[in-house]
Amino acid sequence: MEKKTLCLALALALSLSLAGCKKEDAPTAPAGVAVQVQTVEAQDIASESTVSGQVVAGSETSVYVTSTAKCTAVYVQAGDAVTAGEKICTLDMGSSLAQYRAAEIGYTSAASSYSSQKGILDRQLALYEKTWNDTKALLAIGAASQLEVDQAELQYLSAKAQRDSTLAQLEAAMQNAKSGYEQLALAMENIDSSGNVIAPADGVLASLNVSEGSLVTPDYAVAVITGAEQMKVTVMVSEALVPKLSIGEAVSVRVSAAQAEFEGTVRSVDKTANQMTKLYTVTVAVPAEVEGLLSGMFAEVTFHTAVSAGAVVVPSEAILTSNDKQYVYIVDGGTAKRVDITTGLTGSGMTEVTSGLTAGAQLVTVGQQYLSDGEAVRIVEG
Repeated sequence: MEKKTLCLALALALSLSLAGCKKEDAPTAPAGVAVQVQTVEAQDIASESTVSGQVVAGSETSVYVTSTAKCTAVYVQAGDAVTAGEKICTLDMGSSLAQYRAAEIGYTSAASSYSSQKGILDRQLALYEKTWNDTKALLAIGAASQLEVDQAELQYLSAKAQRDSTLAQLEAAMQNAKSGYEQLALAMENIDSSGNVIAPADGVLASLNVSEGSLVTPDYAVAVITGAEQMKVTVMVSEALVPKLSIGEAVSVRVSAAQAEFEGTVRSVDKTANQMTKLYTVTVAVPAEVEGLLSGMFAEVTFHTAVSAGAVVVPSEAILTSNDKQYVYIVDGGTAKRVDITTGLTGSGMTEVTSGLTAGAQLVTVGQQYLSDGEAVRIVEG
């Protein structure tokens, strides 16, 4: 009996011991929702608009011809350095050159005829005018009649009408000859008297769209010559952005192909929109020290269209929205507190808070989606 009682006592003691161990080993769950916070600070912020553009040469000249012709020889290739006046290729421009020379002679002849005829007619008219004036002087002293004065005046007016009519016809002929000559001169703008296409400026031959035996048409540039100046970037922007831009303001530029990021400067903003796209061209100057850019590379240009100095700024992702209201959570005394806010500028992942929040508050930046006002929180490291 004593042995049985002892066994029961030991079993009870062991049971109590195990129960005590379980209670002691059980982990205690931490109180509150885990969040990460950061201190709200005042800083400058700028709103941004990013637009895609293209790198182009600081000076770029496209060489066109305005009539179709066959290429008979090519003297350069893409990538070559060329000087103004250097031959690029030769075109079979026999008929066009003959027409150009004939038009030049025709215009010169018409201009000469107008000039010489005008001189003769002006002198004749001056004689008639002198006769009229002399006859009026004779009338004043009684040496001529009024009829003679009237006849002299009539001769002067008739000569003047004849002169004006003849000069009008001669001028019309001269202008027609000039128009034809200028049209052909435009077609021959970059072509010499032997049919050679001539480089109009110094630079590097960025592209050459002609080969021996091929036809050259007005639709495509024979060649594109880029100057030795620093590159620039051009972008097309909407009418909404144009009033916010100023000459000389800084912009951020990123050219992925050249692995280049730099600060450019707005050089010009077109005052007239492109007729097709209804967009305005903005030219951005590239600093001289930026290297590796090639004409035609794509670029991303970020315009900082408005700046707010010393603003209360928070990460945009920390802001929540409900029923068209924006709010954030801050930690105050170990609990979450909802704060309704109004916002201003947005840029680079940050948003300006214009009311509802002050610098120094502990803003919840991670875990805010799981909070409710007044809920206990615990701050953890990121």
